[in-house]
Amino acid sequence: MRASKLYAPTLRETPADAETISHRLMLRAAMMRKAANGLYSFLPLGWRVIGKIEKIIREEMNAADGQEVMMPIMQPGEIWQESGRWSVYGQEMMRLKDRHGNDYCLGPTHEEMITDLVRHEVRSYKQLPLLLYQIQDKFRDERRPRFGLMRSREFIMKDLYSFDRDEAGMKVSYQKMYDAYTKIFTRCGLDFRPVEADTGAIGGATSHEFTVLAKSGESAIAYCSACDYAASEEKAELRPIAAPEEEMLPLTKVATPGTSTIEKVADYLKVPVEKTIKAVAYETDGGELILVFVRGDHEVNEAKVLHFAPEAHELTMAEGGKIESAGGCPGFMSPIGLKDGVKILVDATVMNMKNAVAGANEVDHHYTNVNPSRDFGCVTVGDFRLVAEGDPCPRCGAKLLMTRGIEVGQVFMLGTKYSEAMKATFLDEQGKEKPLVMGCYGIGVGRTMAAAIEQFNDEHGIIWPRAIAPFEVVVVPVNAKDGEQYKLAEEIYGELKAAGVDALFDDRPERAGVKFKDCDLIGYPLRVTVGPKAVKENMIELKIRRSGETIFANREGYLAKVREKLAVL
Repeated sequence: MRASKLYAPTLRETPADAETISHRLMLRAAMMRKAANGLYSFLPLGWRVIGKIEKIIREEMNAADGQEVMMPIMQPGEIWQESGRWSVYGQEMMRLKDRHGNDYCLGPTHEEMITDLVRHEVRSYKQLPLLLYQIQDKFRDERRPRFGLMRSREFIMKDLYSFDRDEAGMKVSYQKMYDAYTKIFTRCGLDFRPVEADTGAIGGATSHEFTVLAKSGESAIAYCSACDYAASEEKAELRPIAAPEEEMLPLTKVATPGTSTIEKVADYLKVPVEKTIKAVAYETDGGELILVFVRGDHEVNEAKVLHFAPEAHELTMAEGGKIESAGGCPGFMSPIGLKDGVKILVDATVMNMKNAVAGANEVDHHYTNVNPSRDFGCVTVGDFRLVAEGDPCPRCGAKLLMTRGIEVGQVFMLGTKYSEAMKATFLDEQGKEKPLVMGCYGIGVGRTMAAAIEQFNDEHGIIWPRAIAPFEVVVVPVNAKDGEQYKLAEEIYGELKAAGVDALFDDRPERAGVKFKDCDLIGYPLRVTVGPKAVKENMIELKIRRSGETIFANREGYLAKVREKLAVL
């Protein structure tokens, strides 16, 4: 490809609404353009990156016995009603009606569609296991589309679905996909970590997220300092923290004027924040009130709370009137004195506390000497808090550390959630009808592209791993108007192409500085520069984008040196 014919309008200034590094650089480096909020067009350079990621994905999916299919983006509402998700998926689902008034959606995911496809064709255990995948656009009406491809309304996803005869077979398929994902992200040149994850709206019993490590990552990850345990912030299991033994003192109500926050009450009563109990009131999208109590220095994990409200899809902060109708007092809540029937969730660490401080359900009043095991009555006890650095590992007890990352893929053991609801069955060896046992495996193709940029960049632009770079090598004549330089650069470009190198010839009549800036901004792994030294001394300059290292090779040996450097990029 010649740069003079390449549609790559790079930008010198960063668009004002671009927040993340990847969003800014994809716009500046002519990878994509914004069409509307959360909607983007890919330009040729960006689409080449997408194509290379998809190629790696296809190769590994096919190697793991996956078979590619293509399903409709627009899905009939009736199959979602069969699965029970039509009414609970939430406002992220883009719904529409056809001219006859029939319900449809633009697929946010394809569990229902693939189950409907397979249930009409698979009848015998002899047809199993079966692994079907597609690479296709998905649609989710994000409340706040942001961060470019990180959270957009339309996005490219690879989704594979496995069908097995039993749980043991599902686990084999799950491991096969887990291993394939490891190969995919390794081949993409990414530094990543598989972590235990919450199953969310997809459902199922077991899930892992594949997370690209990056300081700018949107997800927090907990990992053990001693063993191989790692989990997303939402999924991380936490052991209850024991409190020092104390003699239980009598429960006492005290006036605490103007202390509607944990920090204020701790300061007013001169107690550590760890001796206070925090209350958070939620309302589900179904209108149910849920009151959650954690230690004052801890935060509530909403994903864990949602597991105790199976009909709910999302939580919002409860209004004061809703809290008061349950006998609570905003800013001064505890389980003590609430009306019967209120859903009360108490973190297990709270139940271990001794002589703590909690709200008295009365304005400007708190209880001291609260001993939850004695005073809280009938409550649901569980793990409801967010992990924090230093928490004990649930596997070995060593300290957990925290880092950040970007989720690029997730694998789920679905079991029979969809097959039972949609009557997708097969006949076993005895002729008995059984539900198919399913798994679901997704990769965000655009997110993988964005995550690579978040992980590999500097003040000059993108630093692509070779495997997914739009071009591996760019050949730049320093002075395109110099006939000898131009001719030699063109010869080298031809030789690289003949040798199987994915090369770009920057033949534009621009100043060398402009072309060099574009090379760094776009992030080609290797730049071959043809200048006066190449013409006069037969020495070709090679510059490695990642390290900034510049080396020279003679005309006869440069190709071997290019191959050598590309092999480690």
